[in-house]
Amino acid sequence: MSTLHRIEVRPLQDRYARGWHCLGLASQYRDGKAHRLDVFGTRLVAFQGEDGQLRILDGFCPHMGADLSGGCVEGNGLRCPFHEWRWGADGVCDDIPYAKRIPPRAKIKSWAVSEQNHLLFVWNDPEGNPPIAEQAIPRLDACYDGEWAEWELAELKIETNCRELVDNVADMAHFDSVHGAPLDFFSNHFEAHMATQVMRGRSARLSGDSELRTVATYYGPAYQITEMTGAMNGQPIHSILLNCHVPIDQHSFTLRYGVLVKKVPGLSDEQNRAIAQAYVQQAREAFYEDVAIWHSKTRVDNPLLCDGDGPVYQLRKWYEQFYTDVAELPAGLAERKDFIVLESQAEPA
Repeated sequence: MSTLHRIEVRPLQDRYARGWHCLGLASQYRDGKAHRLDVFGTRLVAFQGEDGQLRILDGFCPHMGADLSGGCVEGNGLRCPFHEWRWGADGVCDDIPYAKRIPPRAKIKSWAVSEQNHLLFVWNDPEGNPPIAEQAIPRLDACYDGEWAEWELAELKIETNCRELVDNVADMAHFDSVHGAPLDFFSNHFEAHMATQVMRGRSARLSGDSELRTVATYYGPAYQITEMTGAMNGQPIHSILLNCHVPIDQHSFTLRYGVLVKKVPGLSDEQNRAIAQAYVQQAREAFYEDVAIWHSKTRVDNPLLCDGDGPVYQLRKWYEQFYTDVAELPAGLAERKDFIVLESQAEPA
């Protein structure tokens, strides 16, 4: 009997995760234009109506298939560039210039949106259910506090399935081997729709000779916030990192990452902004190190683990909830599950 461990790769589900997905800064959609969104294996369109509200509709006109992101905003709706059918904020066609009557089935999907922390979110649910109240994006007080610099954001297209990114929550070993960040403490905590990673260690990039401490939490399948204390050039830095993704299709996703930095007293706004931009650049370099591996590795559904690895299987079980119909969700999801992987010192408070 063979003792070889054969890699298993099951077919990908033809669905995208249920939950809120971040589309970047809300301000970038407030320019009076229609914005093309290639997400969830389809095309959507985002725009701001005259009432100031941001809306997202299906991106293709069902009349003759035109791309609505090439149209123009009119009132709280969007006018198709092909035959000028106008689609209201609710997705209902309310005007056809050359028609006496509007077909009763002239309606496209209006997607649920949310603005929080100066970011725009879209809700995806393969079952078509409305957003779950308990999974609302939590407010970050730092976003509204003058002692913190504004978001510095960047984005990157990644040519792989988004599960590779989420696996990082439990993948303790790669922080040292890939990013040169040896750890002294590492734990995971899974509860309801949240997955948290607590780390303490060192990073030449983000803490110099000082200790690096992070508490990173996924709120749903695609939006992670990290509270981090580190240092740059000997100056202690308190920052909040944004890591979020939106699937383009099953084999690619848009990664958005950014940072809020608490202003250093005595430095100008320009100097504090430079610190934030430097942190974003450090995040970019770290992500590229992961990307180089993601683009050449294979998907593994049955990873062969050792006693020094994190709770990868438990993380994937937590993550599976977002791809499961609500009626079929297993009991016990709300129960907190703790995994301490490395404990060379006491866990930070």
